[in-house]
Amino acid sequence: MLLLMGTRFELVAVSEDEQLADKAIEAGILEIQRIEALISEWQPTSQTSAINRSAGGMPVSVDEELYELIRRSLRISELTGGAFDISWAAADKVWKFDGSMKTMPDSQAVANSIRHIGYQKIQLIPETHSVYLQEQGMKIGFGAIGKGYAANKARDVMRNMGIKSGVVNAAGDLITWGKQADGQPWYIGIADPAEKDKVFSWLTADHTAIVTSGSYEKFAEIDGKRYAHIIDPRTGYPVTGLKSVTIICPDAELADALATATMVLGREEGLYLINQLKGVECLMITDQDEMVTSDNLHLHYYKNKPQPAKAAIPAKTSKM
Repeated sequence: MLLLMGTRFELVAVSEDEQLADKAIEAGILEIQRIEALISEWQPTSQTSAINRSAGGMPVSVDEELYELIRRSLRISELTGGAFDISWAAADKVWKFDGSMKTMPDSQAVANSIRHIGYQKIQLIPETHSVYLQEQGMKIGFGAIGKGYAANKARDVMRNMGIKSGVVNAAGDLITWGKQADGQPWYIGIADPAEKDKVFSWLTADHTAIVTSGSYEKFAEIDGKRYAHIIDPRTGYPVTGLKSVTIICPDAELADALATATMVLGREEGLYLINQLKGVECLMITDQDEMVTSDNLHLHYYKNKPQPAKAAIPAKTSKM
């Protein structure tokens, strides 16, 4: 277990060749570190930081990889009507989710916090692979898509080295490929919304990404109402109504972005969006602990299974 990109990563490689598995995991870690150095808004040497420093000034030429990540991010913003927006990074921190906040912030402070947010103000210049933030004070960040992108890339590196089965897990946001060493599929547990340390259902994962956004641990409770740490970039206010959203689809980057966007959109709009997307499913837990699923998601329940699903890492598997 390693701390990368501000979160805990676990990489699993299934192989008859233990040395190959170890080398692949090391390569996957290096890939995640490389991506962090490219996209982190906290590292002053990153290209993302260079874009942010030039906001309202000059376009910044960037690597094609970062340019394409931003381009895909803008497409998701369009798809979700701005519920997902990488320019949210410019927001002032008017909310606290450490238990200390007991009253609503001033409405003007909230309005000021979003004055430089707006994906429409991010300009891409394809001829020079340049990115231009149109207003001084704008800032982009990849907190709602970066872990998924890194998981995809680490998987690709490991797979290209000959690892036919494995898992890249970023603090519960994960992508799988292949099967376990004994030929069984990967089993992913779904936490009980009332008792998050207990698993009450599961699904099988084969070439699948599963990403969850939620307010189980980080939220503010004001006048008996729970406010998640996920902020609606269109309003500046925390989302309400859902405790968590889990997205299941083949792509961890897309799942990462959609999990946040669906939390912002809420139960009705979010469910409508996911049901329109081919190959994408979701599981929602409402503030009332009601479980809501998209049309084609099929969960397995322990009461219907003779014995608990396997969750342990099998033999001949290396992890770090």
